[in-house]
Amino acid sequence: MRRAILTLLGALLIAQPAFGEIARIKRSMGNATVQRDGASLTLQPGFLLLTGDTLVTGKDGQISLTFADDSRFSIGPDSHISVDRFEYNARSQTGEFVTRINHGSLAIVSGQIARSKQDAMKVRTPTSLLGVRGTRFIVEVPQ
Repeated sequence: MRRAILTLLGALLIAQPAFGEIARIKRSMGNATVQRDGASLTLQPGFLLLTGDTLVTGKDGQISLTFADDSRFSIGPDSHISVDRFEYNARSQTGEFVTRINHGSLAIVSGQIARSKQDAMKVRTPTSLLGVRGTRFIVEVPQ
């Protein structure tokens, strides 16, 4: 009996996403990094993004990533984009998502969070705040 319980617990742990994981890098090209806790980390497919991470691309950089709620981001060259808040309940498909674009370009296909309630997904720029309600769009912020 004890062995069966341990086996079940092990299977549940394997099936769960990593603690704090909010997104995975799908593609990274050129100069593209994540700034996390003062360190600059090199990106590769499968890299796990956490809340508070900042995605940075150089003149030749591009990043594509998919979030736990099925939102998709494509980040263009010379960009500096932070994920300030990401809370998602997969069971109820609700949550809150706040992204900040300091400069650069970001194409977004919103996922479940944006569909869950009004203003559940927000995109901040230095001069505006966008409330997202389930759509596709591009934001460009000059440097």
